Amino acid sequence: MRAFLSGLVPAAVSASIRRPWWTLIAGLVLLALAGLYAAGHFAMTTDTDALISPKVEWRRQAAAMDAAFPQRSDVLVLVIDGRTPELAEDGAARLAAQLATDPAHIRRVQRPDGGAFFAREGLLFGSVASVRAATAALVAAQPLLGPLAADPTLHGVTTAFGSVLDGVERGDATFDRVDAPMRAMADAIDARLAGRPAFFSWQRLFAGGGGSLAAPTRRLVLVQPVPDFESLQPGEPTRAAIARAASSLGLDAAHGVRVALTGDLALSDEEFGTLAENIGCVGAVMLGAMLVTLWFATRSLRLVAAIMLTIVVGLVVTTATGLMAVGRLNLISVAFIPLFVGLGVDFGIQIAVRFNAERNDGLAVPDALRAAGAALGAPLLLAAGAVFLGFGAFLPTAYVGIAELGVIAGLGMVIALALAVTLLPALIVLLRPAAPVREVGFAALAPVDAFLARRRCGVLWAFGVSTAVSIALLPLVTFDFNPLHLRSPASPAMRTLADLTRDPDRTPNTIDVLAPDHTAAQAIARRLAALPAVARVIDLDSFVPDDQPPKLAAIEDASTLLDLTLNPFDLAPPADDGALVAALNTTALRLRRAAGQGTGRGAVDARRLAEAFARTAAAPPATRAAIDAMLSQPLAVMLDSVRASLQAQPVTRATLPAEIVRDWVAPDGRERVQANPSGDANDNATIHRFRDTVLAVAPAASGLPVATQAAAFTIAGAFVQAGAIAFLLVSLFLWLVLRDLREVLFTLAPVILSIFLTLGTCVVIGQPINFANIIAFPLLFGVGVAFHIYFVMAWRGGATNLLQSALARAVLFSALATGTAFGSLWLSDHPGTASMGKILMISLAWTLVCALVFEPALLGPVRTKRQRR
Repeated sequence: MRAFLSGLVPAAVSASIRRPWWTLIAGLVLLALAGLYAAGHFAMTTDTDALISPKVEWRRQAAAMDAAFPQRSDVLVLVIDGRTPELAEDGAARLAAQLATDPAHIRRVQRPDGGAFFAREGLLFGSVASVRAATAALVAAQPLLGPLAADPTLHGVTTAFGSVLDGVERGDATFDRVDAPMRAMADAIDARLAGRPAFFSWQRLFAGGGGSLAAPTRRLVLVQPVPDFESLQPGEPTRAAIARAASSLGLDAAHGVRVALTGDLALSDEEFGTLAENIGCVGAVMLGAMLVTLWFATRSLRLVAAIMLTIVVGLVVTTATGLMAVGRLNLISVAFIPLFVGLGVDFGIQIAVRFNAERNDGLAVPDALRAAGAALGAPLLLAAGAVFLGFGAFLPTAYVGIAELGVIAGLGMVIALALAVTLLPALIVLLRPAAPVREVGFAALAPVDAFLARRRCGVLWAFGVSTAVSIALLPLVTFDFNPLHLRSPASPAMRTLADLTRDPDRTPNTIDVLAPDHTAAQAIARRLAALPAVARVIDLDSFVPDDQPPKLAAIEDASTLLDLTLNPFDLAPPADDGALVAALNTTALRLRRAAGQGTGRGAVDARRLAEAFARTAAAPPATRAAIDAMLSQPLAVMLDSVRASLQAQPVTRATLPAEIVRDWVAPDGRERVQANPSGDANDNATIHRFRDTVLAVAPAASGLPVATQAAAFTIAGAFVQAGAIAFLLVSLFLWLVLRDLREVLFTLAPVILSIFLTLGTCVVIGQPINFANIIAFPLLFGVGVAFHIYFVMAWRGGATNLLQSALARAVLFSALATGTAFGSLWLSDHPGTASMGKILMISLAWTLVCALVFEPALLGPVRTKRQRR
């Protein structure tokens, strides 16, 4: 077999240099055909769900939940924050209504915390005490509510205060009852008159700053988009449509509203945006670093051009071949590009440096290429074969993304080697690079060769201790299972998600359990509610309030008392500007007179409000109109909310809206139960404990905490499984070729050592392994196996003083080309990509140390043929 392997590469090299033009034409034709195929069939999915096999248990559970509740998949979460509760509610209602009219971009719009049901029955979800307090506050505000309901404008506000002043003047009331409205209104009017943004809330006033009637200033709208997973940013059209709708409705900071967006699609879209932010800079640094390293390796621009052209052709052909093999690329398999470039550069450097060495010995270009092919035939084939098997080891794993990467990268190694021994020699013959003017090897490293030979045992002991320390550190290696940590925390969707995660009522870190029926759902809910790690449990029964009779009685009493107040028969006609000015001046005068020289807080606020009314009356009509809108718009929202809340009716499972029922009960009767975590939902340890606790009670669970941690275990398991398979396959392959167990161990031991050293370094510098940088380890394995095979084969052939040889130069600059090129990923603004660049630099540095220091010391003196036998 060794003879067969040794003969393939020289034969290919000889054939290509005999007819270099035909070889070049064939390469260009292949490039054109592959380019046309790749352009016509290029497809890439950004669906992260496609990265892991659907046959994995947790994926089946998630798929079952998605099938039962398809309206919950690929949902964009719109967070509407208002400066006041009215602004938040009004903004959410108007935005949801407008988005529902855009079926081209949006399939479904839902308001999980709003809409007609919650507007009418919302009070019932408070305690009996809070319902009674809220209804009592409304009844107490009746003197103000009546005039406001009859005339919900600034003119009606003056009328309402006039009614209060009637009671103050008669001695039936004091300013204390309206102190808060006067102070809040004076503050808002003063700010608006001074040109500052000002927003007024009636709900805060009538709810006393709290209670069930005080609506939140944050509302959510759930949007199910029409995604395009063939696009790099599948949610971009829908996000653009949402932005246009929000802009057209005036939902912005100037109007007291902020609309933020998050969700899986938004996060993915922004992730690609982050990747693209400085991709030009990163690409330029990568290309520049590789070109500079290639020039230092070969000292010939023509050889650099030949190697780069070969890599470009190989990359295009590999892309086309990969598309044929797997159909479309995914977020992981697209990493075949750096893998191919890294290993393709290695093959090119090996041939070019050996060619220079032969030229330095006086051989002509064709003879030097034949000699290089003869010397490198078996090592190149062994390296490519070992790397091919290493990548192929990912095929049986459940990590589909890396399995497809293995297929493409493995085929790419075959293509890279084939082009390196055909197209590259032909290009070298045609370009006719000049002979090197200096020694190709590193003669200056003779003392190091001597030191390694003299202190061989000490060097091996040093690496042995390093290995032991690295192995001892392995339990401290951390795997960050949270994929959100790979994304830029500065992106809008990430900031919004982090904000939601800190909100215990709206955190996305919830776990869902699919129960077969209602009885089982109740049992699961009871067991989950008893867990300390669970803050609360929600199911369909959660939408049926407790203690309804006393709450409904309190609401009915308030409704009876306030019916005519809130729903007057006669509505005041709109007042013109002159009437408004007169009403403002009159009310200001009455406020001053009633306040007198009093020093109490109510009197002081009455005088402040009188001054604000007087200044408003003296202001231009446009200013009065703006102040009118500032008060009347939230007033209309508040009055509608109060009217709806006083119409509450008994709630049962049978009377729940169909939309709510469908979110919790599937058509076949299965029910969804949701558990919320207690503690910090941003903390990995908290979520880990939450997940384990819930799964112990309900193993068939799904949700973000389950998926992220299960994906981490699946991916880590895939790499362990693939690593074991790769080690066995490569070991067997090397043994079949080399027929020497020691030489197999000499090849693989430094690779294993470099992996241990890389992981140990990660512990020391505090760098966790994550979904992104773990891809560095297949590259580490491939490059490491290739480098060490070169040295073992040279040593096997009787070479001595390895560090002074052309081989050491090829290995050194191959590692530098790969390391500096991929190390430029460290400059990326994308945290995951940057961490990948960091790990690649660390791993390649240790690979180089093991190849140039540990490997020569491990090999030791050259064995005789008898010793080898």
